[in-house]
Amino acid sequence: MSKYVLRETALHLLTRIGEQGGFSHVLLDREIKKQNLSTQDGGLLTEIVYGTLQRRDLIDFYLQPYLTKQKKLKPWVKWLLYMSVYQMKFLERVPDHAILHEAVEIAKKKGHKGISSLTNGVLRNVQRNEARDLNEIHDPIERIAIETSHPKWLVERWMEQFGETITIEMCRANMQHLPMSVRIQPLRISKSEAMQELVDGGYEVEESIFSSQGLIIKKGNILNHPLFKNGKLTVQDQSSMLVAEMMDLEEGLSVLDACSAPGGKTTHIAEMMKDEGQVLAYDLHDKKAKMVSKKAEQLQLTSIEASQADSRKLQDIHPEHSFDRILLDAPCSGLGVLRGKPDIKYHKKEEDIYALRKIQDDLLAHLAPLMKEDGKFIYSTCTVDKHENEEAVKSFLNDHQDFTVDPSFIKDLPEPLRKSVGLSEYGLQIFPQQWDTDGFFLTRFVKR
Repeated sequence: MSKYVLRETALHLLTRIGEQGGFSHVLLDREIKKQNLSTQDGGLLTEIVYGTLQRRDLIDFYLQPYLTKQKKLKPWVKWLLYMSVYQMKFLERVPDHAILHEAVEIAKKKGHKGISSLTNGVLRNVQRNEARDLNEIHDPIERIAIETSHPKWLVERWMEQFGETITIEMCRANMQHLPMSVRIQPLRISKSEAMQELVDGGYEVEESIFSSQGLIIKKGNILNHPLFKNGKLTVQDQSSMLVAEMMDLEEGLSVLDACSAPGGKTTHIAEMMKDEGQVLAYDLHDKKAKMVSKKAEQLQLTSIEASQADSRKLQDIHPEHSFDRILLDAPCSGLGVLRGKPDIKYHKKEEDIYALRKIQDDLLAHLAPLMKEDGKFIYSTCTVDKHENEEAVKSFLNDHQDFTVDPSFIKDLPEPLRKSVGLSEYGLQIFPQQWDTDGFFLTRFVKR
């Protein structure tokens, strides 16, 4: 694909994501497959789209002095400027003259002479002048919000919940590339075999501290490797791998995964049980339940049965005390996965957190009776927010006096995590800057 067409594609995706609320990871993956892009072209397209989204508000701050006389820009023109400035300021390997030329050509093709002249003038100003100084912003919270392109309400919320140091570190981490991590399918390949095969193929790999099955890919596109294509590896963030590791699994158990799509944790559970036992996986949407079935099939796991259901109504299907283990990986605000899904921070509103909490409370209350007396119940989210995490756990325990956080939860964590700053009496909050992972929360309940 020519660089001109690639940048046209990036502009189309950014406009759709930024203006219509499309999901960046879904649209990017679809486009790369549709165009059958090479690793190099797919990497550049991903870099431009994610990088522009991650720094949208900072780029807008840089552009404002050159747009003061302009009427409201058409959305595509705004995103053309955003993506061009991102490349000029943050991508050293792409020469400015190439970025400028192709931006002007795109403006000519999509608009008219006035728009191409505007594009040329604004970008030449950006090229000639030093970047605007963030010290112009006197409010310290607004400054970090603009510097890291997070909504001000979210920075204020995190400052209040976690303090200044953690908040600033987290916001800055959310602007960085998230390393790819994968999980071996241990019934089909050992970790040492997988590592050797990857190293022999020119990949840089290291073991994860979060999971005995986890590998971190430091260099190389794992999606192109036969181990991934043949279902011997599956992509999963390290923090997500911790869930199955903390479920105290063994062969032959009956396990409920209440909100299972896309199936990463479901399949990990089955693997840890050596595919012996029963894993009932539910999702509210039939299409997503089918995704779980497809993932199980890819990994050649037969103990998983995926179905559509509202998990708040599973007592209509299963009697009380049916399951040895229950996993509720709850619907949440997703504020822990902003590195890989940067569009979330622009679409989420503070009130969404409170609406989601109602669903989390309902799910916890309706699933609890399904656990056996000597069972274990894991609650997890991919967010960083006390209202959805520690406070949800506290509320559940207040309403269910027969439950408690498992006293052995902390000692069962991987050793480096046992003294984490995110540990509380209610569970473990993982911050994205700590281990170069997604932000994540999990805890484990047992009966008193």
